[in-house]
Amino acid sequence: MTDKSKKIWGWMMYDWAAQPYNTLLITFIFAPYFTGAVVGDPVQGQALWGLMMGIVGVCLALGAPILGAISDHIGPRRPWLLFFSFLYVVGSFGLWWAMPNMDSVTMILILFGIGVLGMEWSQVFANSMLPEMGDAEELGRISGNGWAWGYAGGIISLVIMLLLLAENEEGKTLLGRAPLFGLDTETRQGTRMVGPLTAVWYAVFMIPFFIWVPDRVRRQNVTGGIAAGLSSLWETIKTLPNNISLSAYLASSMFYRDALVGVFAFGGIYAEGVLGWSIIQIGIFGIVAAFGAMVFTYLGGFIDKRIGPKRTIALSIAVLIAVCTVIIAIGRDSFFGVPLAEGSTLPDKVFMFCGAVLGGFGGVLQASSRHMMVHQASPERMTEAFGLYGLAGKATSFIAPSTIGLVTHITQNQRLGMVPVVILFLIGLCLLFWVESKEG
Repeated sequence: MTDKSKKIWGWMMYDWAAQPYNTLLITFIFAPYFTGAVVGDPVQGQALWGLMMGIVGVCLALGAPILGAISDHIGPRRPWLLFFSFLYVVGSFGLWWAMPNMDSVTMILILFGIGVLGMEWSQVFANSMLPEMGDAEELGRISGNGWAWGYAGGIISLVIMLLLLAENEEGKTLLGRAPLFGLDTETRQGTRMVGPLTAVWYAVFMIPFFIWVPDRVRRQNVTGGIAAGLSSLWETIKTLPNNISLSAYLASSMFYRDALVGVFAFGGIYAEGVLGWSIIQIGIFGIVAAFGAMVFTYLGGFIDKRIGPKRTIALSIAVLIAVCTVIIAIGRDSFFGVPLAEGSTLPDKVFMFCGAVLGGFGGVLQASSRHMMVHQASPERMTEAFGLYGLAGKATSFIAPSTIGLVTHITQNQRLGMVPVVILFLIGLCLLFWVESKEG
C-alpha cells in the first residue's frame, strides 16, 4: 500500500470508528431503549431526549468555530483529536449504567451529551483534513467513500449488537439465544452493552488514523495561537455578509443538517412509539437503513463528481422531504388518513423502505456537504472553516429536537411531532439558490 493510500484509508477510518455513536446510540439501540425502558414513557422520553440534544447543540455551536480557528494557528490537530476521542469513549462507555426504570436519568443524559461533544468536535478536525487527501477532482469521491465506509462500520457494529447482545422482551437476541457472557436480561445488560461496545470500537479503529494520517507542524505557541485564532475568527465573521455564497451555504446547511439530525435522532424513538417496534425490530430497521446509506453514499460520490456537490445536495434534500412526508403519514391504523385492516403490515413495510431511502440520501447529503465546504473555504484556514461549518450545523441544532419535543408534548402525538423536520428541509433547500460551487 502506497503512502497516499495509507493516508486516505487512515482518514476514512475515522468515519468507520465514529459511526457507531450515530447508528447504535443516537438512532437505533440506545435512544429507543432510553425512552422505552430507562424512562418508561415514550412521549416523556422523547421530550427529555429533545431537551438534552438541544442543550448539547448549543455547546457544540459555541465551541466548534473557536476551536477550529485556534487550531489553524497553532498547527497540529492530533492533540485535539485525542482529547475529543477521550470524551467520546468516556461518554459512550458510561451508558452501561443506564438501568431500566431509573429514578433519575440526569447522569445518563450528561454522559450521553459528553460523548456527543467528543464525536462532533473531533469531526471538525477530521473533516478539515479532507483537502489534504487528494486532488480537487478526487475529493467528492473520497468524501463519499469515507461516509460509505463509515456506514459499513455502523452495519457491522449493529449486527453484532442484534445477534449477540441486545435482548428482546423474552430475553433473547436475534439469534434466539441469551446475550453473550451470561449478561443479565432482567436488568437489560445485553442492550446496555451498546455503550461499552461503541467506546471500544472507536478506541481500536482510530489507531490507523493516528498512525497513517500526517499532521501539520506547529506554527505558534499555544498562547499566541489562541489570540491569533480568535482574532482571525472575528475577522472572518465580520466579512461573512460580503461573501454571499459562503453565508448562504452556511445558513442552508444549518437548517437541512438540523433536520437530518432530527430524523436520525428520533427515527428509532418514532418506530418504538408509533409502530410499537421492539429493540430487535428497530435494529433490523437500522441495518436496512445503514446498508442503504452505504450503497447510496458510495454511488453518491461518483454522482457528486459528475454533477457537483450543489446539485447533489439539492437532489438529496428533495428526496428527504418526500420521504419524511410519507413517514408522518404512517400510523399503525392508517396511512395518509386511509384506515388499515387490523394487523396490517403495510406500515412496517413502508417505514422499512423509508428507512433505506432516508439512510441512503442522508448519507449522500452529508458527504456532498462536506465536499461543498471545501469549495467555500480558504485553504490556509480550513479547520476554521469547518469550525464555522460545525457552528452552522449546531447553531440551530436545538430547533429540530426542541421543536420535535415541544410539538410532541403539546399534541401528545409523535407523528405530528415530526412536522418541524419537513419545514427545516424546505428552508435549507430554498437557501441553496444563492450558493455557488466551482462547477458553476
